[in-house]
Amino acid sequence: MAALSAAGAGLLAGPATAAPTGEPSARPAVTTEQPRPATKPAQAPVIPATPAATETPAKVGTSATCGGQLPLGKVLKCASISGTTKQTWTITSTVDQDTLYIGLLEVSGDGVGAEVKGPDGTHACYVSSYLTDCVLGAAGTYTVTVGLDYGTGKGTYSLSAESMRTPSTCANLPESFFSFVSTGRSGTLPAGLAARCFTFKQPAGSVLHLADPGGAEDIQGAILNAQFQPVCMVRYVTECTLEGSGPYRLFLREAYGSKAAYTLKMPRLSRAVGCPALPLTAFGDPGAAVGTGTVPPYEGIGCQALRVTTPGPLLVRMEQNANQYLNWQVYDEAGRVVCTEWDSSRSCAAPTAGNYTFVAQNWNWEPVTYRMAVARLDQSEGCAAPSGLGWDQPTLTVHQTSAVQTNCQPFHGEAGERVMVYRTPDRYNDISSWLVDEQGGVVCADTTEGEDGCVLPSTGTFRVVSYLSRWNSEDTDLTYRMQVRSLSDATGCPTVTPGAYNAAPAGPLGAVRCRVLDLPAAGTYRIKAAGEDNYRQYASVYDSTGHRLCVDEWCPIPAAGRYTLVLGGGTADSVIGEDLRYHLAVLPWLPSDCRPASDTGWQDAPVRGQLANPAQFDCLQLSSPSGALITELLPGDATGAGSPDVTVIDSTGAFMCDSSWALRQYHCELTGQAPYFAVLNSRDGASDGPYSLAFARTDGPPACPTLPAGATGATVTTGADRFGVCFSIPADARAATESFTWKRTDGTGDARLSVFDSEGRRYCGPTGYAVERTISCSVPDGPVTVILEADGVDAAYQLTHRDASNPDA
Repeated sequence: MAALSAAGAGLLAGPATAAPTGEPSARPAVTTEQPRPATKPAQAPVIPATPAATETPAKVGTSATCGGQLPLGKVLKCASISGTTKQTWTITSTVDQDTLYIGLLEVSGDGVGAEVKGPDGTHACYVSSYLTDCVLGAAGTYTVTVGLDYGTGKGTYSLSAESMRTPSTCANLPESFFSFVSTGRSGTLPAGLAARCFTFKQPAGSVLHLADPGGAEDIQGAILNAQFQPVCMVRYVTECTLEGSGPYRLFLREAYGSKAAYTLKMPRLSRAVGCPALPLTAFGDPGAAVGTGTVPPYEGIGCQALRVTTPGPLLVRMEQNANQYLNWQVYDEAGRVVCTEWDSSRSCAAPTAGNYTFVAQNWNWEPVTYRMAVARLDQSEGCAAPSGLGWDQPTLTVHQTSAVQTNCQPFHGEAGERVMVYRTPDRYNDISSWLVDEQGGVVCADTTEGEDGCVLPSTGTFRVVSYLSRWNSEDTDLTYRMQVRSLSDATGCPTVTPGAYNAAPAGPLGAVRCRVLDLPAAGTYRIKAAGEDNYRQYASVYDSTGHRLCVDEWCPIPAAGRYTLVLGGGTADSVIGEDLRYHLAVLPWLPSDCRPASDTGWQDAPVRGQLANPAQFDCLQLSSPSGALITELLPGDATGAGSPDVTVIDSTGAFMCDSSWALRQYHCELTGQAPYFAVLNSRDGASDGPYSLAFARTDGPPACPTLPAGATGATVTTGADRFGVCFSIPADARAATESFTWKRTDGTGDARLSVFDSEGRRYCGPTGYAVERTISCSVPDGPVTVILEADGVDAAYQLTHRDASNPDA
């Protein structure tokens, strides 16, 4: 039996639980099985049909005596009750064990309640001033005694009753009512009506779609079988399986006795009728095999009838504009859910041949018009010509000429082969793709963390199923590019062997997005790809099984052998075509044959070199010992290759610092194992060209020359061979806060200043570049190191320092 909410079952079929007459009773809370909107627009029919039948209005009368015989199915109104007056009504029950639906409604004034007694005067139930279910005993005449809740005041009320077992009248719902083309049964429940009865016949086990029968009011009811057992609650959008034998009855009421308009809709999901037939389509443009319809607003439904001649997986495609408002399910002929939008976006199983029903439900406040198509995944009709998996195959261009089209690209694969599909639209769009086998089964439904591509479970023909989601009304032919490639034992890739530092990269300039790396030994390699414009192209490296070993520059290799490098290897939405030409650096991570570089670059000649290629790496061996602190000196006017990326590593290859922060903006502490190496490479987008740079140790020794205090200070010359100037200030020759001034006295260019404490840590600066500037700097006790960095042009600067608290000193 379909589960009913406790509130629903008790309201229409359980014993009365109202408080005795004379005691106040709170209005019951509305059952909250799911939220009900405050207002809702009227629902339009799924498919235009004949106008909905309307019910004959229930009679509402006024009793002059406020008592007497109460006929079933009518609402009688008492104009006045006051004080301790009791007014008695009688209801005749013709069968044993009946249930009365009683509606006692406060029309105006003070609240009322009632007690129902049987033919022998025994208590049957209490009735509060809202709808009550009263379970009776033996057949006979029952009395309903009405009084004011507190025995004082004055009021007006109405009274109504209906019998569960022998209702006054029951409107028949014919077979056509259960069709999807039916516009339902509409009517109005008058204020105070206890219940309205409907009856219908359907086979036991039938599955019905129950719509919300009302608007802002709380209209609800229960479906009972022939044994008067509750089967389903009619209140919210839900499904109902008819249990027990029929005929079935539905008693409908407004929970608080208010006047309310209703529309009953209960299309049958099992053996559904009234849905337009939708033929299954092949891959490619579905042509006329497109289902269309308009689904009424909030909670409305639409349908399509599907016929499957042999079992197999299906793909349901609905255009995105409609799909954002519609949720869909597919039902078999017994009314069972076969698949839903949420768990079947790639495959919907049709386990047997037969009829199926596609049902879309609208959660939007407006009607939604949709287009949809359903393709078989286990057939190859409409597929493109098979493609190979080699990396030198041409990039495929796929056309989509319908909003609900699904494309198919076959290829042959071997068991254990790892295949990656790259695809990208030619203009902004959302694209989906996945693999299926010859039977249409989805391959690699779950991705493995840290792995790229799909490992084929068997040898045979596989298909890439793909489509674009976005489609505008003016679109006629959208295209996207696709590459289906093997990551294991790749073919069609140029071969590259490791190169050397301070030389052009070993990898030739080429267009194919992959390379075979022929590596002579295990170890960590420095691997970087850069286009002709010197912008980095991130690459992944795979072993012979297609297992990903690394992404980007640092790449540990477990053994000597051949490996595959792919630009954007794990990025499915990146198709890199033949128009991208790139250089490739393949180097041991730990450099060798590096040129020496001193750590007194403020007095020694700078290191000069030439980065003649985007993927070229140069290296320098630093002279500083472990524990030293250093900074990089660079001409202030250096650009392009003249301002390279510099990374410092120790003798094990561990990272120490780089020029993006510590070397140029703070300080670099050499904490690892000596010797140390500086690895140089062009910045992204920089043009090829020469560079000139130096390094300075800031923690001493050796100490830089002393900068005299006072207005004269020191005058220094700078140029291409000396763009870094270093001075020291002894601990006893400085104040707590020092004022530093530099001023260009000759030549061109400008300079910046940094101040380091006694431990070599940059404490103030670097400042901005200026021709003349004064700064104040508070530094901890101890000696101070001052470094001035100028442009690499001939100039002279005067540099002074004084006690900031005594500017006249």
